[in-house]
Amino acid sequence: MLNKPFVILGKEIPEGTRTILDLEVAKLHTRTTVKIPVIIERSKNPGPVVLLLAGIHGDEINGVGIIREIISQKINKPISGTIICIPVFNIFGYLIQTREFPDGRDLNRMFPGSLNGSLASQFAHQFTKEIAPHVDYVIDFHTGGGERDNIAQIRCSKEDQKGLELAKIFNPPMIVFSETISKSLRDTLLKMGKTSLLFEGGKSKELDASIISEGVNGTRNILTHLGLLEGEITVRKTPIFVEKAKWLRASYSGMFKIMVKNGTFVKKKEILGIIQDPFGEFKKNVYAPFDGHIFCINKTPIVNKGDALFHLSIEK
Repeated sequence: MLNKPFVILGKEIPEGTRTILDLEVAKLHTRTTVKIPVIIERSKNPGPVVLLLAGIHGDEINGVGIIREIISQKINKPISGTIICIPVFNIFGYLIQTREFPDGRDLNRMFPGSLNGSLASQFAHQFTKEIAPHVDYVIDFHTGGGERDNIAQIRCSKEDQKGLELAKIFNPPMIVFSETISKSLRDTLLKMGKTSLLFEGGKSKELDASIISEGVNGTRNILTHLGLLEGEITVRKTPIFVEKAKWLRASYSGMFKIMVKNGTFVKKKEILGIIQDPFGEFKKNVYAPFDGHIFCINKTPIVNKGDALFHLSIEK
């Protein structure tokens, strides 16, 4: 059985080749064209098309680090099928280390986009029309926003059976049931009939070796399961499933001292952190309101009343 012609971004990709294409975003006012590298590795053998994508938020560089390692270790060279890598999707935000597009919009709330909309909307439209139709599976790598540090996790809908099956094979420390958000990439891909996983790990503007390792190992598991790579699936331990969760918010403003590690199971009334003033006169403990696993911690040193501090699972 021969591979069918594979045409993407207007170019036919020959069997058994490595091709780098440029997805043109826009031109700067200096007339410089902004291009996003799209790295395509196509096997001589037929198989599914898998897209690995990171940096939809420009300051979330752990995902960029994951795909960089995948390319460096040649994990993106399939024995069958095709692997597409887009290490830096929002290149505008990546260059200046900001979450948003230059028009101030969150790219992950602009899909499927519009031909004549804002810059972010036009870019989302270009991806939806020229790349998304050609892929079967997508792994979208993210981190926590700002100072929010996520334990390595896969987020998927409980009703998405294909996604849930792949989430288990990815084998992250935690699997968090999360409904799709309107106009997000995951929402659009699901409506297009694509199977996608959303990986979360670490925090913005940071390269965390442990998070990168989790992302690389999980991706290798998925590619092996789908038949794109040879080898065995690595299962370290059974993931913790988070069906319901709640943010624990600060009751006071002050300096924030964290007393627990991310990913740990805590008991009700256990001290999770301390909020104190800089003058040595004020000190308040932050207690766990119920038993649960912590899967995100706000690591900002100064908090205001109402700020989200810990994301805890609600145990049955």
